[in-house]
Amino acid sequence: MTEWLHPAAPYLLGALFIPLLKGKARQAYLLLIPALTLAAVTILVPGQFGHLDFMGQALILGQVDRLSILFAYVFALMGFIGTVYALQVKNPSEHMAAFLYVGSALGVVFAGDYFTLFIFWEVMAFASAYLVFVQGGAAAIGAGFRYLLVHISGGVCLLGGIVLHYITTGSILFGPIEAGGSGQASLAFYLILTGFILNAAVPPLNAWLTDAYPEATVTGAVFMSAFTTKTAVYVLLRAYPGTEILIWLGAFMAIYGVIYAVMENDARRLLAYHIVSQVGYMVAGVGIGSEMAINGSSAHAFAHILYKGLLFMGAGAVILMAGRRKLTELGGLYKQMPITLVLYMVGAFSISAFPFFSGFVSKSMVVAAAAGDQHALVALMLLLASSGTFLHTGLKLPYYMFFGKDRGLKAQEPPLNMLIAMGMAATLCILIGIFPGLLYGLLPYVVTFEPYTGAHITETLGILLFTGLGFALFLKHLDPENTISLDTDWFYRKGARGVMWLAEKPIARYEAVVSNFSNSLVLKPLHAVAAMGMWVDKHIIDGAVNGVAHNILHAGATLRRLQNGILSHYALAIIIGVLAGITIYVVT
Repeated sequence: MTEWLHPAAPYLLGALFIPLLKGKARQAYLLLIPALTLAAVTILVPGQFGHLDFMGQALILGQVDRLSILFAYVFALMGFIGTVYALQVKNPSEHMAAFLYVGSALGVVFAGDYFTLFIFWEVMAFASAYLVFVQGGAAAIGAGFRYLLVHISGGVCLLGGIVLHYITTGSILFGPIEAGGSGQASLAFYLILTGFILNAAVPPLNAWLTDAYPEATVTGAVFMSAFTTKTAVYVLLRAYPGTEILIWLGAFMAIYGVIYAVMENDARRLLAYHIVSQVGYMVAGVGIGSEMAINGSSAHAFAHILYKGLLFMGAGAVILMAGRRKLTELGGLYKQMPITLVLYMVGAFSISAFPFFSGFVSKSMVVAAAAGDQHALVALMLLLASSGTFLHTGLKLPYYMFFGKDRGLKAQEPPLNMLIAMGMAATLCILIGIFPGLLYGLLPYVVTFEPYTGAHITETLGILLFTGLGFALFLKHLDPENTISLDTDWFYRKGARGVMWLAEKPIARYEAVVSNFSNSLVLKPLHAVAAMGMWVDKHIIDGAVNGVAHNILHAGATLRRLQNGILSHYALAIIIGVLAGITIYVVT
């Protein structure tokens, strides 16, 4: 460990000292931690580091190669940008949660074994949940608990798969998992996959994202938009490249997110649905599994973290300064927040894959990989999703948020640190778009793809310009409505209420019946038998039986204590039968 500093260490250890500082000293300290992480990432070299022995198993804290370095770079960059954006936050616990979140995401990126991965995976879930809880209010608290419910369920699936994988292979090393095999091996494959795709927000396991992200704090949502789903993409790239089902799940995600975004009125919920859509490109690339597809998924994850963070920062600035987040309540802010508008549009052009913006050089690689792998339908679905993304993120949301009907809102530009953070992200989006080699040089495989061809530029601009024309022609039909769109979260919202009703009504009543039965018809006779045994012991039988009678009496008292617990009447009947048999045997 002496020759290698884990990039997660500054965040995980640095979080502990945040409450001890205040004012300018805290702000300087908050910037120092991500700066140290960036420095640690720049000196990484491929290899394995941080070997530990735990209960006879070799743990690898640092599995370093081109893929992990790529994700470490963008996580470190977004950690720094997000920290700059959040400098004005006074609550030290929110900074601590964000640091633990970023640090645990970096821990997953470098995990060389499943035990290490699982520990960081769970820390990431609880730290990010706090960014929802700390917002306060019934909506945030409810969303936070649902978020934890889903992620704990995913963690159980992941842990079960890891255990079965170890039983069948004898190894906990983290790497590609073969789809073949039967029984426990096959079950391990799908349990681990379920745990991963839940964090990737693959429908129908996606509603936790669009439920929780809009309820997080303004700065917390920026961090959440960057890490959880992209960490999931990373582990899918590690463990499941070439898994065909992911091709179709990814293509479906891309369309699904866009369709739901059509119906959204909440600005951050709309952006959250486009996370689902954009991650679909990455998941599809993982499923295709070719070198170009893996490069495309990796590049798009890198670009997405930056431009989606920028979009959430822009929307967050509006929410913070205007005090509104629904499109039906916003409008006319372009005069009061022109810098925020310009920076937001850089993110909008990037996510829409406009030429000379970052999304153009990453998203097109996945589409080209799909077309080159004879998946024409998948390529078409991804292109359609790109058009829908521009329609809602690039046109509808900024139109109704900054233009549209002037609602008379009093607002101004956000604090300078927030504008600086947005400017940093916007600069990176443009630099990557103009100089794609900056990104391509970091990818896992040698890049032979050329994004700036005449055919590609013409095709992309044609789709985007026709989308803009359609928006202008049908603008009146795109007016947002103040409604709530139900997603698959309906099932666990209603399901949770059903479970609580089941626990409070039928099960509680059943337990009461069992309790009364055991009190009146079982324990009283058993106590009578025990008392008779004591009398027999005192007057007839020697001390040997005395101990048995005392044991019977003690067992009766123990049953009285347990009967209100979780024992079913079947287990109770078995215990009573055994004790009755012992009693009859002793007495006779």
